Amino acid sequence: MIASIRTGLRSQKTALVCLGLLLVLFILTILAPWIAPHDPIQVNLALKLKPPSLDYPLGTDHLGRCILSRLLYGARVSLGFASLIFISSLGIGLFIGAIAGYKGGIVDFVLMRFCEGVMSFPNLVLILGLVGIFGPGLPQVVLAMMLVQWVYYARMFRGMVLSLKERNFVTAAKISGSSQWKIIRQHIIPNVLPPIVVMGTLEMGWAIMDISALSFLGLGIQPPAPEWGAMIHEGKSFIRSNPELMLYPGIMILLVVVSFNLLGEALSDRFGVKRRFEKE
Repeated sequence: MIASIRTGLRSQKTALVCLGLLLVLFILTILAPWIAPHDPIQVNLALKLKPPSLDYPLGTDHLGRCILSRLLYGARVSLGFASLIFISSLGIGLFIGAIAGYKGGIVDFVLMRFCEGVMSFPNLVLILGLVGIFGPGLPQVVLAMMLVQWVYYARMFRGMVLSLKERNFVTAAKISGSSQWKIIRQHIIPNVLPPIVVMGTLEMGWAIMDISALSFLGLGIQPPAPEWGAMIHEGKSFIRSNPELMLYPGIMILLVVVSFNLLGEALSDRFGVKRRFEKE
């Protein structure tokens, strides 16, 4: 018992540290236009590959651009669009899952068979296929990830709705004459949203990894706009002479993904939500 208490306190401290780090990063991304020392896309070949200095705290890249400024603006892309993907996918998944779980019958059968068909393929393969159809670019990547991601939330939400719609408070709402949409809105969604949000915390790390991976492959954000995966791609040609060009954005991706994962694990243990390992 004492060991479990110690483990819980340790995980709580870890979650608080991760939450604090993520909050700081989100604040820095919001304030990037005011705190970034230089224009992130301004090219100055006379300053290329300069070491760290007072003017350029992390030095410059192969085009003389400020690395710190590009990291700050790159965080806006990674964190901002990962949040957009999560919120949009969650909204679509909640809507579809509510219809499938509450209606049942042929509606549930058709929607869930479609979700299972999507889930039978690796996530990244489907995203790459959709990006191939839509064309390269960050908006296309975000749309492709949204179209793939929502099915996981729909499946999870549908299972929760099936267990909740037989509960006494739902039965009482039906007897009182509440409409189906009112029952879903006022009784179902509030009871399933917390564990879904916990799962979303875990999924933020996946979203950031996917955005960075696609940008590294040249399918995401296009030059000269800064993004962590794109910065790693640009720095790979200088891995021997200037490895910091890849190291800095790589560390940022590692910190953010690990922070989201540890925070999500702590929240999932707290609320009893199982992590979805079968995604990939």
